[in-house]
Amino acid sequence: MPDDIKDLPEGGATRETRLADALSERYLAYALSTITARSLPDVRDGLKPVHRRLLWAMHQLRLDPEAGFKKCARIVGDVMGKYHPHGDSSIYEALVRQAQDFAARYPLVEGQGNFGNIDGDNAAAMRYTEARLTEVAQAMLDGIEENAVDFRATYDGEEREPVVLPAAFPNLLANGAAGIAVGMATSIPPHNAGELCDAALAQLEEFHRRKLTREALNAGAADARAAFFEASLPLMLDVLSGPDFPTGGVLVESKDSIRDAYLTGRGGFRVRAKWEREALKNGTWQIVVTEIPYQVQKAKLIEQIAQLLEEKKLPLLGDVRDESTDVVRLVLEPKSRTVEPAVLMETLFRATSLESRFPLNMNVLDAERTPRVMGLPEVLWSWLDHRHVVLVRRTEHRLAAIARRLEILDGYLIAYLNLDEVIRIIRTEDEPKPVLMAAFSLTELQAESILNMRLRSLRKLEEMEIRKEHKKLSAEQKKLQGLMGSETKRWTAIAEEIAATRAKFGDGALGKRRTETGRVLPAVLVDETAFVEKEPITVILSEKGWIRAQKGHIPLDGEIRFKEGDSLLAAMHAQTTDRIVIFATNGKAYTLKAEAIPRGRGDGQPVRLMIDMTNEDAVVHMFVHEDGKRFLVAASDGKGFVVKGEDLLAEKRTGKQVLNVDPPVEAAACVLVEGDSVAVIGDNRKLLVFPLEQVPEMVRGRGVQLQAYRDGGLSDVRVFARSEGLSWTLGGRTRTEADLRPWLGNRAGAGKAPPNGFPRSNRFD
Repeated sequence: MPDDIKDLPEGGATRETRLADALSERYLAYALSTITARSLPDVRDGLKPVHRRLLWAMHQLRLDPEAGFKKCARIVGDVMGKYHPHGDSSIYEALVRQAQDFAARYPLVEGQGNFGNIDGDNAAAMRYTEARLTEVAQAMLDGIEENAVDFRATYDGEEREPVVLPAAFPNLLANGAAGIAVGMATSIPPHNAGELCDAALAQLEEFHRRKLTREALNAGAADARAAFFEASLPLMLDVLSGPDFPTGGVLVESKDSIRDAYLTGRGGFRVRAKWEREALKNGTWQIVVTEIPYQVQKAKLIEQIAQLLEEKKLPLLGDVRDESTDVVRLVLEPKSRTVEPAVLMETLFRATSLESRFPLNMNVLDAERTPRVMGLPEVLWSWLDHRHVVLVRRTEHRLAAIARRLEILDGYLIAYLNLDEVIRIIRTEDEPKPVLMAAFSLTELQAESILNMRLRSLRKLEEMEIRKEHKKLSAEQKKLQGLMGSETKRWTAIAEEIAATRAKFGDGALGKRRTETGRVLPAVLVDETAFVEKEPITVILSEKGWIRAQKGHIPLDGEIRFKEGDSLLAAMHAQTTDRIVIFATNGKAYTLKAEAIPRGRGDGQPVRLMIDMTNEDAVVHMFVHEDGKRFLVAASDGKGFVVKGEDLLAEKRTGKQVLNVDPPVEAAACVLVEGDSVAVIGDNRKLLVFPLEQVPEMVRGRGVQLQAYRDGGLSDVRVFARSEGLSWTLGGRTRTEADLRPWLGNRAGAGKAPPNGFPRSNRFD
């Protein structure tokens, strides 16, 4: 016994383990369980365990499309008691989602009763609703009784459940999937099944054109697989135009963006509501929205629009009302008939969920139960490969059944040829079975089958039927043996199966594409500043990072109150239509809309709540953006460059990385470029002046060395006109040094001690 194992009086044992090791070991087990047994779908059938168990339990209950409905409570009870040892509410929610035609593109469950609606209302309790399988679910289960897939013991060992379904339907991509595991997540939008079948057939054509084999492709080098997948993607995109959401909408994504997303398995798709202009009397009109983006609840969407309308953030919209029945119909009334419908909708798309982005992250479990992010070609190939495995297993199962039946039929035929002797042996022998086997060289199965024959089977007509069946089965056996002996024939059979799936589910009301594709974002110019009333304000930022705006242009040198222990960092005059740029020590530039800065005489709001800036970062400079301005940005190690003001604007609250810095180096300066010379002073109190033309203009980077230091770093920098001299502030007075020859040099020089009277703070201001 190891030294760290200690015996207990009761016969047990304990082992001393570091707490960190014990926690990591148990957390890893939990994480693996969450990833493989709960959150991520299998690439082969596109199902999570709860959905697979639901379909299997309903199949066991014989809830086929032609059968009657059964109470959902009965179904949930069977699933929970036999297969899925979790709460009944989670099982019922999974069942409900599979039955909602606005949530699942191809519902696997047909519901009867209240299963919720697009407004976000919940389904009725499981004791009130009923369900059965759909034809799509039946296709998923087709062949499961023919040894098509492996089975495993359930959690209590009393039942058996399938590891994966045969999946004659491309469910993963057709219905999509979403899930959050530990450290990873998946998000796959639904697609059109007919297009997926066409894409799979196109991939098979490329597979045959390259004269590949399944074994060579699956066991080949990663580069060879990637080359095949990349080559097949354009062929697939010729027939697959993007996601197909159950709620319709309009996909506004470029072809290049769609291609990149499908190739890598990561990306996103922007979907907009479908709308049309409806003419009214006297030249008036209104907008009618007939389709909304996927997973957007209609009631919450209307609530969002109404709230923005009340807050006067939608100046072009007059009113919104819901005239929906079982068909979506949202009516949007403009404030004026002179408003362009496209401009009105553009403002709504920007401000509301009438436009949403569905992320793509095809993180799935492969055939070895390993989580991986796959591109579209690999996902479809995994489904095709699974169908090949199913075909081989079903064929082997059928061949075994035929061989058994032919063996029995051969025995019957021997019995017919020797009928009198067979009857004599059965009548006279105490143990006729071994005698029959010895007399006619029968197998045990043949002898047992002869003994179990009914007397009515001895008719001449029955012998003819047996010979006919024998001939038919022999022909089928030969055909199946030929199938097993040729991979090309197997892929041809799979192609025929996919074509049949295409014909069954790719046409009609269910198969018709619902999401419109082929559009790009319309070129509608919306001047957002036109919706904001232009007013003068004074923006105030404190040392501790509190920002506020006061109405009007107050004197910047007047008294401004702050919280105790806080003081002024920056104050400036602006207009509510301006954009405020903040440059931080992390080298990022952030943009705030002036009208969004909290007003009043209070303390304002922490700027870190308005932009994603950490507590370790500080504000270096804040200014009002003006077109055409340029700035010199520099780091504490003395490196910097010139950047256009437009390149400092950021669309997102996460900001834009402009100056690349690595700790402990920080961004130290951001000064306006007005002049032809640069003055730099370091912590070592050395001043250097050089031409501005020696500093390159960049969009992003580390820049060039402005001044060299042995110890310390940059203290301050200024851009000025040499003809006007270098000025600095000392004791409230401004001093100018006109003769700068002692400090002139080239960029990256060391510099010399500054003139007498230069501030001890080493700052120009």
